[in-house]
Amino acid sequence: MPTEKRILCAQRRRRIPESFSWVDHRLVRDGHISLCSHEALALYLFLVTVADADGLSYYSDASAGRMLNMSAAMLAGARRELTGGGLISYCRPLYQVLALDRLAGERSAAGAASIGEGFAAGHGGAR
Repeated sequence: MPTEKRILCAQRRRRIPESFSWVDHRLVRDGHISLCSHEALALYLFLVTVADADGLSYYSDASAGRMLNMSAAMLAGARRELTGGGLISYCRPLYQVLALDRLAGERSAAGAASIGEGFAAGHGGAR
């Protein structure tokens, strides 16, 4: 027998605020979440939360690391995971959370290179 959905705490029912941010359910459904470390997922959640409607964030590494309680090396590793997995693009100082249009299993050797690396190379930016 299926479980009936019901609001458990009506006083705390979630509402979409004007400063809208969300996590795409395809992160779980397409298996992206199972390929990421906890640090990468923390960075992804942070970026999704602070990004604008286009997925862009200008948070510095120092600020993001401080808020996530991560060393510079941990943050860099998490960022490499997310860019390598096609979840974000990065060209210092700009992060972009990318649309989850690919299935996790469709990562090819060419597709595994981050869009951020291509963007940085094409625009003279540093990673």
